[in-house]
Amino acid sequence: MPFAALAAATTPTAHIGLGLAAVGRPGYINLHRDRDLPADRDVDALRARTHELLDAAYAQGVRYIDTARSYGRAEEFLAEWLDARPSFTDLVVGSKWGYTYTADWGVEAEAHEVKDHSLATFERQYAETRALLGDRLSLYQVHSVTPDSPALSDKELLDRLAALAADGVTVGLSTSGPAQAEAIRAALAVTVDGEPLFRTVQATYNALETSAAPALAEAHDAGLTVIVKEGMANGRLAGEEAPAVFQEIAAGAGVGGDAVALALVLHQPWAGVVLSGAATVGQLSGNLHAAVVDLDDEQRARLDALVEEPEAYWRHRAGLPWH
Repeated sequence: MPFAALAAATTPTAHIGLGLAAVGRPGYINLHRDRDLPADRDVDALRARTHELLDAAYAQGVRYIDTARSYGRAEEFLAEWLDARPSFTDLVVGSKWGYTYTADWGVEAEAHEVKDHSLATFERQYAETRALLGDRLSLYQVHSVTPDSPALSDKELLDRLAALAADGVTVGLSTSGPAQAEAIRAALAVTVDGEPLFRTVQATYNALETSAAPALAEAHDAGLTVIVKEGMANGRLAGEEAPAVFQEIAAGAGVGGDAVALALVLHQPWAGVVLSGAATVGQLSGNLHAAVVDLDDEQRARLDALVEEPEAYWRHRAGLPWH
């Protein structure tokens, strides 16, 4: 398992990963992202920002990097950064397949990404990922699995994923939508030749959306590494957008609301890696303070009161504009 080194790490920030969704393309749905990136978002500008973030993350103990085929040119930016730093052999690199980026480096697009979990898409995107990341690829995840995904039932595809695992690449999945728990439990039941296929699961969990927690605990108990994404609810739990209770707890701890949001996730006993989706070095440094934030029972109870119904949460998320 590629995460064995992280499990034994004594540096707290080793359990916080850096996701590249917000910096590999000019448009994304995080709140106020239009303020976080340069006005000129050409390829060179976002390449430079990505490399700056990767340098800062590695220097501060981050050892997991998460990307995807659909994150614009994020895999390319990461590959260039890795190629220039061959001594960084302690990094775990994960990517995802199943969405194709379709925005043509624009912010305004009819569709920014198109989902397809077919075997043909896997073969095409795996070849693209390998061409960029080569042997540095540790984890390949099916992107945004829902209960009806072919990635849970297509025998030919499952056999191909099992062959990938046999070649030494860990196979995982990410989930999204109000039925995350159902998708996770279905994935736990997937076997090929009697062996479980998926060894990691990446899911949305935060103070507003906690519905996947029981299934994530089951996944952890079954031996999967749990990766948590969107711990700040696409910016709803950070900065001026954060609910008053976040701001109050953050002020008392001398950190930002973002650190409180990620600390809440880190406190979950099943959470293996929690992702930062920072777009600036300042945001990343603020996120990493989560590793040293202690939340007492009273504070956690106050944060628990913020939970929304899953359908309402995902409806709100679907309405967020691309900035």
